Amino acid sequence: MRDLKWLPNSLAVQYSELMQNCIRPVSDGSNLSFKAKELNGKRYWYLYISIGATRREHYLGEETAALLDRIDDERALWESDADDRDLRRRLVNMLTAGGMSSLGRDEGKVLSLLERNGVFLAGAALVGTIAFRAYANMLGVSWHGDVGTQDVDIAIDNQYRLAVPRLRKSIDLGQLILDSGMGFVEVPALDRRRPSTSFKIRNRDFRIDVLAPMRGRETGRPIELADFGTYATPLRHLDYLLEDIQPAVLLYGHGIMINVPAPGRFAVHKCVISQKRSSGYAEKIRKDLRQAEQVFQALLELRPADITQALRAAGRRGKAFRDRFERGLERLDGGIVDSIRDLA
Repeated sequence: MRDLKWLPNSLAVQYSELMQNCIRPVSDGSNLSFKAKELNGKRYWYLYISIGATRREHYLGEETAALLDRIDDERALWESDADDRDLRRRLVNMLTAGGMSSLGRDEGKVLSLLERNGVFLAGAALVGTIAFRAYANMLGVSWHGDVGTQDVDIAIDNQYRLAVPRLRKSIDLGQLILDSGMGFVEVPALDRRRPSTSFKIRNRDFRIDVLAPMRGRETGRPIELADFGTYATPLRHLDYLLEDIQPAVLLYGHGIMINVPAPGRFAVHKCVISQKRSSGYAEKIRKDLRQAEQVFQALLELRPADITQALRAAGRRGKAFRDRFERGLERLDGGIVDSIRDLA
């Protein structure tokens, strides 16, 4: 077992400050504009929203004093948020300079777009490698070795309806991605009669996969996510991750507030899926176990109660889940295994 590289405590304080400042969404109005049109001697106002190369028009109504006040209030909000945006951007730059994990351009652009459009406020979470990288900043460590691909895995639990009614009409996840101006296209499903659940930048290796928990019998049929206007690939045991999600901030621009599974559950889940993969995915199995081991190692030092809670939740799962977890756990460093057994 290699020792983790712990980052200075000052960075943890700055990360906490960034988290607090990111709780309230801010907008700079950079992709928004108000315009009036005259028709038969009357003025009508529209809001234009630019997403990549796409520009959408939303009718606001005939000009009235009340409508003009609303428009002025929104423009004033863009101005008043300027100081908050500058503070957040400075904190992001300081954290990145100090050694915390930051996003690349493609990841940052698309995740900023999804955050602005309420995807994470509506309950979507990031899983996979980006979640693993987010945990490094949350826990104040620098992971050793390759952290994996730069792809984006978005998980949504379709069992629950949106708790934010005002967002429901505005979220069309698939269309947001396609209209981003980044060159995304749908990845055709293996069965051409089924809808796509993945998006890829043309001629690049950057990909977004939309996932949802598989419940009931085994199936590969995409699940419709009506509240998000798209379809998702069903994955067994994903509900274990999504039962406990937490906020995190990704370092890009002035910070991107997202959701990730509780890190203890992430590590348990990695042990489980490492034993669900076939032997032909040896490198993915090794990556699963590397990530589980490092997250467990950090939590044992900082937040052992997180592991206890994750183990208790795992104990309420079926026998197949528990057996796979035990087999995956046995493949981790012996010292970590003994410490986790002590917490069970």
